[in-house]
Amino acid sequence: MSSAALEILDVGGAETLRAIADGMERGRSESALVALLPRHGDLVRRVASDPTDYLRGLADGYARAAARQQVESVWSGPHSHTVPVRSTEQALVDLIGAAGDQLWLMTYSARPHPPVITALCAARERGVRVRVVVETLKGAAGALAGREPGAAFLGVPGVELWHWPVPARPEQSARMHAKVAVADRRELLVSSANLTQSGTVTNIEAGLLVRGGSAPRRAAEHLDALVAAETLARLRVGS
Repeated sequence: MSSAALEILDVGGAETLRAIADGMERGRSESALVALLPRHGDLVRRVASDPTDYLRGLADGYARAAARQQVESVWSGPHSHTVPVRSTEQALVDLIGAAGDQLWLMTYSARPHPPVITALCAARERGVRVRVVVETLKGAAGALAGREPGAAFLGVPGVELWHWPVPARPEQSARMHAKVAVADRRELLVSSANLTQSGTVTNIEAGLLVRGGSAPRRAAEHLDALVAAETLARLRVGS
């Protein structure tokens, strides 16, 4: 048995591995199978000799484990020694550090915060695709000042910046106000904290960190759908 099946689970999840097994059983061409995981065609080719029953069993076991969802509260600001809580900054840095394939971040405002930027640079060195959705000065309509929020990430090589174009918004008052992080469709952080030192460390902010279950996958799928529908567009920010 090849280790490629385990790697496919890491980057594509149980549904992808199950679809590959089904395609193999139906005699689909190699190109059709690779299309199920186009960025990792080498892995798909390596599992071609594995028994389909083995691949399905591996996928089912992974899916059962992923369904065991864990939810943890995270906080920024003052902490109490009597009630230990996870810090937003540490939860975010750990989530970025756990990403092996893809990472989505969303924030309304942003300023360069060294622990986060360092973690993002390390993720890019591992080959992780990093996409960051930000509000723009134009979109904020005067509510944000200074540099474009997207400029906070210019020090991350290969980062993709995205935004919600103002003409695509249903009303002039609509804002890109989400604060979300999703790693590999397996971990999801939803928080009130912007990606700034104030948001992740100083202010009193609260959020939930979700591991496993369907929520991380659905969040990533929703963002992918917004890109496919051209609701979100690439953003170019000058240095």
